[in-house]
Amino acid sequence: MKASSSPLRSFGSDNHSGVHPKILEALVAINQGHAHSYGEDPLSHQLEKEIQRLMPLAHKTFLVFNGTAANVLALKVALKSHQACLCSEVSHLNLDECAAPERVAGRKLIPRPSHDGKLRPEDLEESIIRRGDQHFAQVRMLSITQPTELGTIYTLEELKDLREFCSRHKLMLHIDGARWANAACFLGVSWEQMLQAADPDLLSLGGTKNGLMGAEALIVFERARELAEDLRYQRKQLLQLPSKTRFLAAQMLAYLRDDLYLEIAHWSLDRAQELEQAISGIEGLHLQYPVQSNALFVQFPKTWTKALRQKYFFYIWDEQQWVARWMTSFDTTSEDIHNFAQELRQQSQKERSL
Repeated sequence: MKASSSPLRSFGSDNHSGVHPKILEALVAINQGHAHSYGEDPLSHQLEKEIQRLMPLAHKTFLVFNGTAANVLALKVALKSHQACLCSEVSHLNLDECAAPERVAGRKLIPRPSHDGKLRPEDLEESIIRRGDQHFAQVRMLSITQPTELGTIYTLEELKDLREFCSRHKLMLHIDGARWANAACFLGVSWEQMLQAADPDLLSLGGTKNGLMGAEALIVFERARELAEDLRYQRKQLLQLPSKTRFLAAQMLAYLRDDLYLEIAHWSLDRAQELEQAISGIEGLHLQYPVQSNALFVQFPKTWTKALRQKYFFYIWDEQQWVARWMTSFDTTSEDIHNFAQELRQQSQKERSL
């Protein structure tokens, strides 16, 4: 198929980017010979060790095809059918999994109001009720997203506070880390430091939004190691056991080795900061949340949308307030930023001349 000579540039999602060249190189390099299937290949074993190097308390890593599967598997294996999970009302788990936690895992979500996407212990306390009441779903887990769906990031102190809340109420802690590396880069800390603060039971480690072709991982930590045995079978039952696992492992290994994950995270964060600076002062634009990851949430006149979308794709996050989400990725260029800002400036000038 012949590619368009002038493809539409997208700020819609980091899912819209291509595959990072180093990831493709890794796939080509292993596409020869034979290897054991279902995770018994050498690369899958190497990945296990690499994860444990970056996350010393990691017990077992389970590769899956997508982030929804990682999140749903976490709930499925950790919770019983009468137990519930607290999450943010804007979380991917609550809004963008098409009710998969309820349909596939059969687990109840209890969404709670967040502040710029982040949950606070004091706002969760009122959900710890009716313990032992057989008529009420028993709260057993807290799921947070780092970075949040609004691009904001929990500090180490905030993570510690949530860990203390979970320990006090005997809750398991799951982290949706679709853009986990971005959070560490913004905070200027290692993955190990972030994990020491949060001390989670389970982490959904993102890959596809970070330049991989298609690979995600659900990581079980030492504090919840008893879940790993059941997870082997649950992954198979939920259709997420890859046969040619080496092709997923190769992607994740290439991402983690030689600090590629840091390179990708720094690049996408720098471009987001560059976009924030480029649109600063443009009349009609209103930034909704702090820019801490690779996403900007911007309110602008609805009348600009048609003209903007002729050259750039993006999603409208909030249709009531007409707030768009603009995302950068590993292949967003400074030229993309400059041209997009110029287009926005032109729309602003047209608006003022009417």
